[in-house]
Amino acid sequence: MEKSAQHYDLLIIGGGMIGASLACALANQPLRVAVIEAVSFRSSSQPSYDDRSIALAYGARKIFEGMGLWQQVKEIATPIKKIHISDRGHFGATRMDAAREGYPALGYVVENRDLGQLFAKQLSSFSNIELICPAQLKSFTINANNAEVVIERDGEIVTLTTKLIVGADGGHSMVRQLAGIRHTSDDYQQNAVIANVTPGKDHQHIAYERFTDSGPLALLPMSDGRCSLVWTVDRDKVDEVMAWRDETFLTRLQQRFGMRLGPLQKVGRRSAYPLALVRADEHIRPRLALIGNAAHVLHPIAGQGFNLGMRDVAALAQVIVESKDNDIGALSVLNQYGQWRKRDQDCIAGLTDGLVRIFSNQITPLVIARNSGLLAMDIIPPVKRVLMRQTMGLAGKLPKLARGISLQ
Repeated sequence: MEKSAQHYDLLIIGGGMIGASLACALANQPLRVAVIEAVSFRSSSQPSYDDRSIALAYGARKIFEGMGLWQQVKEIATPIKKIHISDRGHFGATRMDAAREGYPALGYVVENRDLGQLFAKQLSSFSNIELICPAQLKSFTINANNAEVVIERDGEIVTLTTKLIVGADGGHSMVRQLAGIRHTSDDYQQNAVIANVTPGKDHQHIAYERFTDSGPLALLPMSDGRCSLVWTVDRDKVDEVMAWRDETFLTRLQQRFGMRLGPLQKVGRRSAYPLALVRADEHIRPRLALIGNAAHVLHPIAGQGFNLGMRDVAALAQVIVESKDNDIGALSVLNQYGQWRKRDQDCIAGLTDGLVRIFSNQITPLVIARNSGLLAMDIIPPVKRVLMRQTMGLAGKLPKLARGISLQ
């Protein structure tokens, strides 16, 4: 049985962290917004709000400030006050210090599940936002004056109409597939092994990024003295790593990481995810925009993926709000978003991909060059500040939200 169409100004397909953030950015605007999500926020199978943690760059904090949500996020966030970057077995290292650069923190670590609960609470409190969950996207049709979106909810087929569809449904985006938008994918032949680890020493709010011959390894400070581990492992070794007993896992991790945090004492549940650089060939079409992982999936090195998506949110929200008296789905409006975001997306994708390739290569001249680069960054403050501003999400033409300015 099919119900009659309901109309929205904006349909966000995907209620993960990026889709939910866009909805919150548009809260209390004169726009009727719906978020279509297949899995309940509180479900253990919700992929966006599982046991993983994310590193919020300082720029993401500014976006949450602009959205009026930072005080709630702050309560579940652990600040990163220093970053230590090193190359295992070599002399190169560099350090970044928030206090020395005049920031309260370089970034923050938040557990995905905690953020999911916060978003679920927030979305239910806004009168102009409707969360349609669980529901699955089945198809859509783009017309001259609107888009018709067909979803399945509680066994019923429902047709919705909207001025604009936003694909925020992740790296395997159904919106992207149904639109026939091509994408390029460069498989790194690596997996990220994710777990929470308890070290023997207090992490003192220091994040560690250590490059090894099999790929980067990061330990980020979390609450209760824990660290969030992201360990890059070659694809053909990941089954072996996942099968290790906890004691073996901690011993091998210790060998890779070293003793900066003392003896590693405990590891939580492990998960593994394949790594690839994925980029959509188009980010906008009439009545359609892609944001976050639907538009670009990055290697987790330097923790840039979520933060790049948050800047997509900030830019698209501003374009929509400033054009809401016009047709927000018109290509002339969406072009502003596409052109605004291109440079930042290209820069960060190039940065993360370049770091992976440079630090995975063991050719001696390249090893010497990259370690000299790490040392140079450590002793030449202007060079370090340029990289810091880029990775903190503070470079380039920033949207209002990314400057902490409300769109209200």
